[in-house]
Amino acid sequence: MTVKRVSPLEASALLEDEGYAYLDVRSIPEFDEGHAVGAYNIPLLHATPSGMRPNGDFMSVVAAVFPKESKLVVGCRSGNRSLRAAEALLASGFEHVVDQRAGHEGARDAFGQLQEPGWHAAGLEVAREAEPGRTYEALLARRDR
Repeated sequence: MTVKRVSPLEASALLEDEGYAYLDVRSIPEFDEGHAVGAYNIPLLHATPSGMRPNGDFMSVVAAVFPKESKLVVGCRSGNRSLRAAEALLASGFEHVVDQRAGHEGARDAFGQLQEPGWHAAGLEVAREAEPGRTYEALLARRDR
């Protein structure tokens, strides 16, 4: 199944006009540095002292928070993790998932040159505080009820 990939501006329009929710799959520290206003944080990978490690609870937490018919824009730092997450969500039966390419910081080429500005560089609204109930800790607790 092919994942539809949208620009940050297209993602913003989906959130505002079509009732999509923003699922930020970056690690907790990345999310805490700034994220799309209203975003939910469910990391695909966790930041550890020895590097990034898979979050074995990713799919179960997403399934506990969002029904399969939810409309989701999936974003990360540069568009790589979000694409993997979107593919996994579609494969597990989620029906309306799009990947916000370029992520929060922007997509870069092999030489580090910015290829497409991300959410932040596109001038879209960024929050440093999560809305109530949208941190990973709160979302994980919903799964564990």
